Amino acid sequence: MHEHPLVSAIILNYRSPQDALQCARALLSQEGIPSIEVLLTNNYSEDDSIGIFHATFQSEPRVRIIETAKNLGFGGGNNYAARYVKGEYLLIINPDNVLPKDGIARMLHQLQSDETIGIIGPALVHPDDSIRPSARAFPTIVDLLKKRIFPSLWEESFAKEQTIQMLAMHDVDWMVGACLFLRRELFVSLKGFDERFFLFFEDIDLCRRCWEQSKRVVYMPEIRALDKKQRLSGKNIF
Repeated sequence: MHEHPLVSAIILNYRSPQDALQCARALLSQEGIPSIEVLLTNNYSEDDSIGIFHATFQSEPRVRIIETAKNLGFGGGNNYAARYVKGEYLLIINPDNVLPKDGIARMLHQLQSDETIGIIGPALVHPDDSIRPSARAFPTIVDLLKKRIFPSLWEESFAKEQTIQMLAMHDVDWMVGACLFLRRELFVSLKGFDERFFLFFEDIDLCRRCWEQSKRVVYMPEIRALDKKQRLSGKNIF
């Protein structure tokens, strides 16, 4: 592994070792970038994840295996791993996401060619080829109440947004934290995720603070990352 890889990717695992392995293999197969390191981070799963990771990647110098002493949540777990990254650019990616082989290279090109971009992310596509509405407007109290009281209307608004999200690259208020690419320097300046959010809303908050630093949040649907349809974050947040 390069002493100073260009890209560092954090995979935060919680009881999903097989998904994490698939995600890591896809990252190690990325094309068009000179070097990458993968920080496979076990967020206190209390299962056999660590053993599986060591057995699989013991001879792979580009993979570093990290374990937290307790479950730190999404933001806390990623912040913990970010202390160890060496790359100039940082990818935060969920275990159940798989990027195409040129995914990082294409996002990297956009960041390197446009200093106004702070965070960039791909479209998230389910196995049935439906698009996860992962790029959104900042939520209002009405939005949250609608999700709680009128879930059918909430889902209908998602369906409408899918059409918008098939457009070319464009600015958005925020993107879900399943796959975010940014400069490590920016992540540090933002002080990472706010750990007061254990799960949910930390991605909204990170993007909000990115905009406050006059850096754009950009959705790039030309890149399609595989995303599992069933996930914890898809459940009712209340």
